[in-house]
Amino acid sequence: MQEPLTAAPLEPPLHFNALITPHRSLSARDFVIVIGIVAAVNFTAGIVFMLKGAWPVFGFCGLEVLLVWWAFRANYKAARAHETVQLTDDELLVRRVDAKGRARAFAFQPYWVRLALRKEPDETTHLHLLSHGRQLEVAAALSPPERESFMHALEAALTKLRAPALPQ
Repeated sequence: MQEPLTAAPLEPPLHFNALITPHRSLSARDFVIVIGIVAAVNFTAGIVFMLKGAWPVFGFCGLEVLLVWWAFRANYKAARAHETVQLTDDELLVRRVDAKGRARAFAFQPYWVRLALRKEPDETTHLHLLSHGRQLEVAAALSPPERESFMHALEAALTKLRAPALPQ
């Protein structure tokens, strides 16, 4: 494994090409609906408290809507992070892009790299690429079943690449 670099994604032909992104269950449209409901409930509650003479509560209701909006915004920014795993004849490249767009890449020689799936007692898993005494965790954004499926697909691609070419 080489030290982190900022390599661009590999060009085809690729034997394996995966893009891993964090799961977000709330679409942009659904976010507008949720924030609208939160705002309506808080505005209504604020009006009720203001009519009863507790006018400062109205400001706190507005602050609550603002904090919920900010939390969702931060969550959506974090969703920009992604990881690519690409396999060519000469290289297995893992490229990570964080939420701010900073990229780091890790290159492995595909004939030496091994995969290790570690299962924890709480049913979580960790998938590592191992090569020459170094290891790198990959596919952390996937669920345990997805991670295991990803491992099998990458393992199959590596096995196929390592297989000797049959004479024609």
